[in-house]
Amino acid sequence: MFPFTHVSLIRYLIVWRINRSLVQIPSCLSLELSQVLGHLIARRLPTRTAREWRRAFGEQNPLESRDPARGRAAPGPSLSDLPTWPLETVLFVYPGKRVYGPGEPILWELKLLGEAADHGLFLEWILPAMEEAATTPAPSPYSLWGRFDIQAVYVARGRRWEPLVHQGKLDLKYQASPTQWRQGLTFGEEERRHFHLLDWITPFDLRIRPTPASPRRPARPSSSIPAEEIPSLQDILEALMARMTLFLPGKHHAPEEGWGWLDPEEQTALRLALQESREPPLQRPELKPAPKGWPGRWIGTQTFSSIPSRLLPYLELASILHIGKQTHFGCGTFRLDLFHRP
Repeated sequence: MFPFTHVSLIRYLIVWRINRSLVQIPSCLSLELSQVLGHLIARRLPTRTAREWRRAFGEQNPLESRDPARGRAAPGPSLSDLPTWPLETVLFVYPGKRVYGPGEPILWELKLLGEAADHGLFLEWILPAMEEAATTPAPSPYSLWGRFDIQAVYVARGRRWEPLVHQGKLDLKYQASPTQWRQGLTFGEEERRHFHLLDWITPFDLRIRPTPASPRRPARPSSSIPAEEIPSLQDILEALMARMTLFLPGKHHAPEEGWGWLDPEEQTALRLALQESREPPLQRPELKPAPKGWPGRWIGTQTFSSIPSRLLPYLELASILHIGKQTHFGCGTFRLDLFHRP
């Protein structure tokens, strides 16, 4: 039986539809989502509750102070030190275009994790902020803000998406629980195909093995990924276990404490499966630096000689939760695919 059934998570799939003639999207929309929605949420909260939000995002309204579509933002923190919400959240924008016309949809997923997996929080804080962002235009005529309708919001129940907002109308009777996301998911237990390809959908930054010779890395990576930053399956599993500490009681857990959720027998089976996967990769990873304007360090594909079936449930969970640094902005998720040897 898959051991991480205690994970609290609510997944919302959000569909915004453009209602103006032309909208230009920044290279990494999740950065804009975080700042604009974070600021609007902070304005709506009581003073004591809003303190952490305002400390992160300040008092200046980003809809008035910058033109994100044209890239004329005032100087701010570096991509490696961006403010995030004081809630454990993921803003995962589905791959799309840079320019949208009237009627075209923008899809993104909001994930509330751990103590933040609260449907009431979404209804009281986040949805009203989205509604305000949809009707409050930024100065630029090409900005997304104030130029879209909230067409739909869906909530995940396993692999199905159930409507919460449809045609702009909210179903107030719908109750989303922090456990329904896993209903019906088998986590690869019935998978009989052999996966070899791991495709990073968003940039990742695992920083698994820093070397003593280079304690300080450049702000942006070079064009070739260093050997110590190429993630192995064990590195990905270790990053997942570090992520799992989010669901432990209390705060400030060591990364290795996530292994404590597994009984000794399961830990032994995983170690054996990882040993099986240590064959040299079939080819050098096709990993390149993250696109300009994105957090994270690397993106691309990795081809493994084999991905043991024992690891599939853990890899699927890692792809849902996101792993590594800057997961708030959607970094650190991937998909598995088949690979046919020539």
